Amino acid sequence: MSMLRVHAIGPAVTVQDLGRPGHIASGLSRGGAADAMALAEGAALLRQSTDFAALEMAGFGGSFTANMPLRIALTGAPMRATLGGAPVAWNASHLLPKGARLEIGGAQAGVYGYLSIGGGIDTPQFLGARATHLAAGIGAVLHAGQSLPLGPDKGGPVGQGLSVASRFGGGTARVIASLQTDLFSLDEIARFQATIFHRDARANRQGVRLIPEGAGFGLASGQSILSEIITPGDIQIPGDGAPFVLLPEAQTTGGYPRIGTVLPADLALLAQTPAGAALRFAFVTLDKALDIHRKFQTALAQLPAQCRPLLRDPRDIADLLSYQLISGMITGTEAP
Repeated sequence: MSMLRVHAIGPAVTVQDLGRPGHIASGLSRGGAADAMALAEGAALLRQSTDFAALEMAGFGGSFTANMPLRIALTGAPMRATLGGAPVAWNASHLLPKGARLEIGGAQAGVYGYLSIGGGIDTPQFLGARATHLAAGIGAVLHAGQSLPLGPDKGGPVGQGLSVASRFGGGTARVIASLQTDLFSLDEIARFQATIFHRDARANRQGVRLIPEGAGFGLASGQSILSEIITPGDIQIPGDGAPFVLLPEAQTTGGYPRIGTVLPADLALLAQTPAGAALRFAFVTLDKALDIHRKFQTALAQLPAQCRPLLRDPRDIADLLSYQLISGMITGTEAP
């Protein structure tokens, strides 16, 4: 059986897939990768299903070897990575030879980096998924000395690269109205959209706290509402007025008012924004949100077609003869 050996590991590395939908009524949120786009990018680079589990590395990776050659892909927050001591490209797929050491260091931008493997990580399933859900006590962070079982790899190309739009330094997240948006005054909603927020250091897979420039936000009638279902992307306004954006391991019910909900297409931006980086919010209509979501799903489906070789094979360059391959010719008789 193929195995990935963990020699050293960061403090918050977990096995993640797309999570466990359908259990909110039982008190279990979906969980899964904080940046599902990164899982899709890794799957595209390896030409395999997005259902496979990968390693999610929060802030820092680790040191790994394998007992046989593996295909791997590195996506999400870019991290320093070497293979056998040589630097390797991020947002790319590589061959990990048997016994070669893969070293993944700290994040250079963003928060969550991902190591995807051909065939996926084959840890036991629970409720139809392999995702670690720390808040629910399902699974645990990895530790040095572990060996992770891997599924069979059907094979495919390596040395592939993928260009991705940056989502690792903050930006603007699009939101739609939530169940309590109408409880906020129009002036308060306008101020919310005009405000620049900075991500607080207090954040995890349950959510991120945002610190507003200026006064906080709230309801004139008070902050408590009837506790009801909540979902990832909801923007809760607790008593201190600093918004809290829910992520995959969020609780399933809550009693804080929600001023809006981040679109699924922009949720990775919230997860990957590092501490101190600036964020803003922009409301869109439901029709616009649905159009954005359709285009987002189409873009994910087209990711495999966007992968390109890191080094172009000369046989694949149709206009090879138009390139100046040799220049600066001399006769050999010139004075030194």
